[in-house]
Amino acid sequence: MYRRFENQGEPGMPYRKDRFFARRTALRVGMACVAGACLLLAAGCAVGPDYRRPDTPVPSAYDALGTPAASRTSVATPGEANLVEWWKNFNDDVLTSLVRRAVQSNLDVRQAQARIRQARAQRGVVAAGLWPEVDANASYMRSRTSGSTGGSAGGGGTTFNLFQAGLDAAWELDFFGGTRRNVEASDADIRASEEDRRDVLVSLVGDVGTNYAALRGLQKQIEIARKNLEAQERTAGITRKRYEAGYVSVLDVANADALVASTQSQIPLLESSARGTIYTLSVLLGLEPAALADELAAASPIPPIPPEVPVGIPSDLLRRRPDIRRAEAQIHASTARIGVATADLFPKFSLTGSMGLSSSDLSSMGNLASRTWSFGPSVTWPIFAAGRIQANIEVQNALQEQALIGYQKAVLTAMKDVETALVAYAKEQEHRKALAVTVENYRKAVDLSMTLYVTGRVDFLNVLAAQRSLFTSEDALAQSTRNLATGLVALYKALGGGWENLP
Repeated sequence: MYRRFENQGEPGMPYRKDRFFARRTALRVGMACVAGACLLLAAGCAVGPDYRRPDTPVPSAYDALGTPAASRTSVATPGEANLVEWWKNFNDDVLTSLVRRAVQSNLDVRQAQARIRQARAQRGVVAAGLWPEVDANASYMRSRTSGSTGGSAGGGGTTFNLFQAGLDAAWELDFFGGTRRNVEASDADIRASEEDRRDVLVSLVGDVGTNYAALRGLQKQIEIARKNLEAQERTAGITRKRYEAGYVSVLDVANADALVASTQSQIPLLESSARGTIYTLSVLLGLEPAALADELAAASPIPPIPPEVPVGIPSDLLRRRPDIRRAEAQIHASTARIGVATADLFPKFSLTGSMGLSSSDLSSMGNLASRTWSFGPSVTWPIFAAGRIQANIEVQNALQEQALIGYQKAVLTAMKDVETALVAYAKEQEHRKALAVTVENYRKAVDLSMTLYVTGRVDFLNVLAAQRSLFTSEDALAQSTRNLATGLVALYKALGGGWENLP
């Protein structure tokens, strides 16, 4: 058996049996250390607190739903809310198309998607700490030794080359779970970034719906202004003829022309607001401001509201609102980072090793005699750090407390948003109902006052007051109809709907 290894050693030297067994023993010891480290790592604890979902009490029902609904045309109910594609409840194909295109091309959504990719990549950076790290290296050095010895002035130095190549490996064993806690925090960061994108989607769809309803409302106001302008111009023409016939004074003509000019002055302002709303919608879709001008220039009715709006119960918000879900993920991340900081109090164990080739002659790099290797465990334990580790733990505890307070605030804000939207939606319906009655009465007043004026039974001031009041009330009714649609959009937005089936 001795002869089997006789020719495997260095030139001129026999390969000794004891050297072979020493290397084999070292290899076995190394493999045993690695296996033991893996077992300890698998069974190792993770220091720091474990995350638990916060227990947040909420009311069993919304306070605003207790208001009598007899005077409302659309009723909010505590039935199960179906908010997946709430904009389709308006039965407006243009609105549905705008929402679909906005989700695909909005710049805020694209930014949120980039933040998700960033969080996922950051998780990969952190998770790499669980694995060994291996580096390859190579070097060449040419050196000369000094040839001066004692008092000799001769130059007998030696010049030699050194070629080296090899691999270095290091593995920090996560005995106390610091790296695993960091991975856990990164996973929570990914969830937070995903919920952030969903929150952006909720805001985006709500903004599209609000601006679309506002645009249709402004177009309705323009239509009303032009209709009233035509009626007032006819009245001014009648007044002018009566003046020419000697029945009225020039004061009536001046008042009639003033009312025409006042109504006419409102139209450019409404047109400007309408065009600005189109620009806003275009930007929400990631387009140039005027990109939708031709598509949305034609007037269209304000989207009708559905007869019933199920809103669910307050506890649904905890699972539906993306901002609450994001705040919960942030609590999880901050809790895990307490463990990351706590792990610094404990020793860190590492396995290091290297293998390579080293020779003064490049042609002999492949010989067995050129091989080098080393292997060994190491441990480091901070004995004195001037309180840095404990202070960092306190920092992470304070950040967790802030995250918990932020979560509680998010829940309260969500409750407030829904309650406010419910009250505003209900009261706007009552407001609109009263305005509709007002408009009908003023229309009758205009017809009656005009008839009496032509027959000479009342003066022109009655006609003037009735026409001015009719225009004001019709304009207010159009605004209320628009506010009713935007109020319903605000309610859907407050409930956190509209992101579930979106890409």
